[in-house]
Amino acid sequence: MTTPFPFTAVVGQDDLRLALLLNAVSPSVGGVLVRGEKGTAKSTAVRALTSLLPEVAVVPGCRFSCDPLSPDPACPDGPHEGGGGGASRPARMVELPVGASEDRLVGALDIERALAEGVKAFEPGLLAAAHRGILYVDEVNLLHDHLVDLLLDAAAMGASYVEREGVSVRHAARFLLVGTMNPEEGELRPQLLDRFGLTVEVAASREPDERVEVVRRRLAYDDDPAAFAARWADEEAAVRQRIVAARELLPSVRLGDGALRQIAATCAAFEVDGMRADIVMARTATALAAWAGRTDVLAEDVRQAALLALPHRRRRNPFDAPGLDEDKLDETLEEFSDSSGDDDPDPDGDGSGPGGPGGGGQPEPDEGPAGDGAGARPEEGEGAPAPGGGGEQSPVQAAEPFRTKVLSVPGIGEGAAGRRSRARTEHGRTTGAHRPRGTLTKLHLAATVHAAAPHQRARGRSGRGLVVRRDDLRQAAREGREGNLVLFVVDASGSMAARQRMSAVKGAVLSLLLDAYQRRDKVGLVTFRGSAADVALPPTSSVDAAAARLESLPTGGRTPLAAGLLKAHDVLRVERLRDPARRALVVVVTDGRATGGPEPVALASRAARLFAAEGVASVVVDCESGPVRLGLAGRLAGELGGSAVTLDELRADSIAGLVKDEQRRAA
Repeated sequence: MTTPFPFTAVVGQDDLRLALLLNAVSPSVGGVLVRGEKGTAKSTAVRALTSLLPEVAVVPGCRFSCDPLSPDPACPDGPHEGGGGGASRPARMVELPVGASEDRLVGALDIERALAEGVKAFEPGLLAAAHRGILYVDEVNLLHDHLVDLLLDAAAMGASYVEREGVSVRHAARFLLVGTMNPEEGELRPQLLDRFGLTVEVAASREPDERVEVVRRRLAYDDDPAAFAARWADEEAAVRQRIVAARELLPSVRLGDGALRQIAATCAAFEVDGMRADIVMARTATALAAWAGRTDVLAEDVRQAALLALPHRRRRNPFDAPGLDEDKLDETLEEFSDSSGDDDPDPDGDGSGPGGPGGGGQPEPDEGPAGDGAGARPEEGEGAPAPGGGGEQSPVQAAEPFRTKVLSVPGIGEGAAGRRSRARTEHGRTTGAHRPRGTLTKLHLAATVHAAAPHQRARGRSGRGLVVRRDDLRQAAREGREGNLVLFVVDASGSMAARQRMSAVKGAVLSLLLDAYQRRDKVGLVTFRGSAADVALPPTSSVDAAAARLESLPTGGRTPLAAGLLKAHDVLRVERLRDPARRALVVVVTDGRATGGPEPVALASRAARLFAAEGVASVVVDCESGPVRLGLAGRLAGELGGSAVTLDELRADSIAGLVKDEQRRAA
């Protein structure tokens, strides 16, 4: 077994170290979410924490780590006698792989024995192993939705429930949840995000001396892990003793009314949802005071608690970067300082604060409607650039996003769980049954009984119980939703810049990106202008990155439609090799003109037919505007084998879109 990297040897990362230590002092803080770029030792620091945690007293032989002083009365290995002697073991850190199955997480029942013998033969999962310890999820933002749901249930109730066709097992599951993630690979669901008590941002140091020290320590550890750990043993022991002392001091720490008022005012000022943030801030501030060896919570503790507990909770749009306005935080703490917290919480008498209705708002530029079919009004009277590919225009700001109609891939897929297109999944409505391939996870009871019933006499059945064998078991076939690869192919040529249409187009694409974020899709962005096409963003789970690339997208030049389609075709070909189960939806945003290269119209037509031949689902968002329309986008949609919608029809609440959908269904 490899010697763990010493926690005290981790260079820098002060906020991360503090957040982990506060959870070691007070596990009720609720865990840590670590956000940061790759290669910043996020996982190293988290794994090193276990060596600092005190040992855990457990009931001997209990697979669910029951406390001998107060054992779980519903423990599957119980009942245990309370107040008895126990054994001690080191605190555990259990790692949850991103690709784990549901049974691996919550445990599995032996369905065959349960049906035939009525025996609850239960194999505990990772939640049981993590009870009274740490549950660590690396790349937590890539965790499948059904596992996220199970984590949320366990974190909320402090228990795990395993249900299989009327047979149920419950066991305690209280753990410290620690997750690491790279924001470039996508964001976390808000429900799970709120379950993390604290969050920290980690970035690699830009100081040469600090980087040199990181490399030096890492090489020394690789050469001789045991000697390296021994070198830091004294520092580790000192930190461990400080954690024990802080835990003992914690019940004596006083959280006064002034500090509570500052906590409540700060949460209100930053418009966080619910009351969990207030509670987490209070627990964090108390743990900070205990860690500092004090029995009173000071304003500096409240400020530090806010910086750790609020950035991921403040109300924001999905594409806004997490963080806090520290000036606003200081103003709030100053206004609700201890000196003003006796009887009059509002010394100015105006009922206002820096987070009140008139302060701290987010300005929203009025760009006009994003999908009115005619685009935004011209502001500077700019026309299309000259036909040589020059005349590049600076990026325009996207119009206000809106709720889009649902675009989906026809047929039934088998891709990653999501919320866009129909798919065969482990969760959803039951549509049939089949023999299990591998481990049985979802029993179809009726089909199992139907398969076993004809053989009861031959098997010598004599009592009331059903004689069931392995060959009789049937797996439930279920249908749910999958996430797709939504590849945007955006026309950024001069014709799109005419009449300032690009603002409306960007607003429409931003709206589709918001929809992709909510439906757990991967996204990619191909743009074409001038004489070529570029992959502005390779397929990724980070919708934020796509929105950022879209915002900085310039326009101008000719319209190489064929180059854009061929580039998109290449992207899909490569992505199909990487992730063959994920189906693609190509969204072409253009007015349908083709003016770049030799025979541009014929070449674009041939490129479009490649998609139709391979059965790739596609939608053309028709950006043509004005009183005279050529219908080129509709013709392109026909050659792609897809459908066309105008900017106005793309809106979920558009009358034109509803009429068109009704006409389609009638046909």
